[in-house]
Amino acid sequence: MYAVVRTGGKQVRVRPGDALRVEKLAGAVGEHVTLGDVLLVGGSEGADRVGTPLVPGVRVVGTIMAHKRGPKITIFKMKRRKGYRRKQGHRQEYTEILIDRIEA
Repeated sequence: MYAVVRTGGKQVRVRPGDALRVEKLAGAVGEHVTLGDVLLVGGSEGADRVGTPLVPGVRVVGTIMAHKRGPKITIFKMKRRKGYRRKQGHRQEYTEILIDRIEA
């Protein structure tokens, strides 16, 4: 069984036992998190259930494994011959989740 969920502005296909990175979620390491925006469920009865926009009564439950930060991204802006330079850095925070089950 698999599901397509929407989290952090992205859509991800998940199965029980999958580990994935999503935008940072609230919660401590070891807590259970519920992803309720399920767009599609398939693989069990042979026919996929597509939501309009969400599939009612279905949710994905996972466990928060870690909160981490991604690699540093450097933003550099410059206009030639004008003496204009701006340098800025950014590290995106994310959460690692282990998918436990899909409740239908």
